[in-house]
Amino acid sequence: MPGLLYVVATPIGNLEDITHRAVRILSEADLIACEDTRQSRKLLDHYNIHKPTISYHDHNEAERTEDLTARLVNGTVIALVSDAGMPLVSDPGYRLVRAAIQAGVPVVPIPGPSASLTALAASGLPTDAFHFGGFLPSKPGQRAQLLETLAEEQSTLIFYEAPHRILEALETIEAVLGARPI
Repeated sequence: MPGLLYVVATPIGNLEDITHRAVRILSEADLIACEDTRQSRKLLDHYNIHKPTISYHDHNEAERTEDLTARLVNGTVIALVSDAGMPLVSDPGYRLVRAAIQAGVPVVPIPGPSASLTALAASGLPTDAFHFGGFLPSKPGQRAQLLETLAEEQSTLIFYEAPHRILEALETIEAVLGARPI
């Protein structure tokens, strides 16, 4: 009988921003696949969860997917977590979810914090329609080109950006999109 893959949202900053269900699932899983095991360990220790962990990040996702899928097919219950927020949203995991589905393994999302929706809710910008663009390209020309494709978009635009590139990104956004609430 196949196992089960849980996709578990984790706190964005405050360790208390996790659901009771997520804590229970993490406590019951056979294995926890983590974007960064050191980061996840802080959360697991806080809730006194002592389960084996395995790294699952951008640099090993392709090769790790095969191993984890085999474990799932053989009955292992795996909880997939990212460093913060909902896994797969600008984080690794889609390969594992796709492989699990193709192998007939049930995939169960455990909802919780999401940085994009949290920011949208507190922004004061319209929430009835939005476009999530993930991370902006790091190269200025590619970033400007992407923004140009969205210049006529009327919905709220949501992007992630690295702290060290935020000023440059804001300058490009202003140059391409003009006077627009941000």
